[in-house]
Amino acid sequence: MPTYDERENLVPTIRGVLGNEPDVDVLVVDDASPDGTGELADRLAAKDGRVHVLHRTEKNGLGPAYLEGFAWALANGYDVVCEMDMDGSHRPEDLPRLLDPLGRHPAVDLVIGSRRVSGGRTENWPWYRDLISRGGSWYARRMLGLGVHDMTAGFRAYRASMLRRLDLSSVVSNGYVFQIDMTRRVAAAGGRIVEVPIVFLERIRGRSKMDSSIVSEAMRSVTVWGVRRRLGRLS
Repeated sequence: MPTYDERENLVPTIRGVLGNEPDVDVLVVDDASPDGTGELADRLAAKDGRVHVLHRTEKNGLGPAYLEGFAWALANGYDVVCEMDMDGSHRPEDLPRLLDPLGRHPAVDLVIGSRRVSGGRTENWPWYRDLISRGGSWYARRMLGLGVHDMTAGFRAYRASMLRRLDLSSVVSNGYVFQIDMTRRVAAAGGRIVEVPIVFLERIRGRSKMDSSIVSEAMRSVTVWGVRRRLGRLS
């Protein structure tokens, strides 16, 4: 869970995760939050061995935070590595649904918690954000030739063996396009991707980090990848 100024959401989210899946561990990757998120995470970790904290020295992007989290998880021998937002938009009660296909089907490499399949939905989202999200997923599917419905979803579970097969050192995506980038890389590596329905909530505490630069980065990157795909290259 990458964090930046999520102090208000930290305790309820972590409690929810561990309440629904007591056998998982939680890694907080904090970007030197000025509101004390990292320090509060340290106090939680001191009380519960299932909670761990990585401190980064500055706020330099969602993608790099996830990559550091992946590296930590792989170095510590975990079999499954999950991503989940700390802002309350991902419901902890949906985590068991996300993990289930990996336990039941050894061939599944990535499970995506999807707003765009039957049973999935958003709640209390402004219409324009929903439109941007839907349009972005549609454009990415078309440009990249993938069948995933919710390309930008950030609630997902990777099999660690798949992450080890990918060249994570070549990933430079920063914002929410990181999710699209990882999806196309798993698909290119022959991985099996499954979407399961989730309910995506509008945050009720704190401030969204979404801005126009994140959307612009995604559009530029997807366009470049789509052209390269037609030329037969993944880079």
